[in-house]
Amino acid sequence: LGAKMVPFAGYAMPVQYPAGILAEHRHCRYEAALFDVSHMGQVALRGADADQALERLLPQDIVGLAPGRQRYAFFTNPQGGILDDLMVSRRADGSLLLVVNAARADHDLAHLVGSIGHLCTVQHLADRALLALQGPKAATALARLNPKAAEMAFMTGADLALAGLDCFVTRSGYTGEDGYEISVAATEAEALARALLRQPEVKPVGLGARDTLRLEAGLCLYGHDID
Repeated sequence: LGAKMVPFAGYAMPVQYPAGILAEHRHCRYEAALFDVSHMGQVALRGADADQALERLLPQDIVGLAPGRQRYAFFTNPQGGILDDLMVSRRADGSLLLVVNAARADHDLAHLVGSIGHLCTVQHLADRALLALQGPKAATALARLNPKAAEMAFMTGADLALAGLDCFVTRSGYTGEDGYEISVAATEAEALARALLRQPEVKPVGLGARDTLRLEAGLCLYGHDID
């Protein structure tokens, strides 16, 4: 789509598209912006005691996390310092889905396997992509692909079919706006992205505007504002 690409965490990432960072920033604030955030790490935890095991590594309540709910959390070191921030969702089958930062994904995976791998199954979902649809019109756009998306509350997750593709959708994001993060099979990511870009409210936005948007909203980035 004419993006300026740069290497990051082993991926080729779009910093900006031809419209430029300022226009992309404004589009997210007033319309709906599509981000490819497939560089983020996705990890599944499975097992009867996976939630208790995960609680050993972070200070949030995971045992009390109901199916279909999501929580913002931190991995901490023995002194209570932050190793990474992450999102934790409990899926309908009881398993946990973790989304961790790209630059920390390998470290986080090793931390999980080394610390609680004997208590639950830790699976790196390397075959999953992640798209983020953000902005005040994100719900309107996504509801055309599945009306149930508009019914979701903030920090909830659900298995939804979008453009005929099986996805796990959470109503969350990293821009300060309403929106969604969509986990989809990597082989189907382009088809889903193009289906979203066909919606009149949606334009592609790169990592440059993602950074200005999260700064404006006061959202921290590991390695810069928290460590």
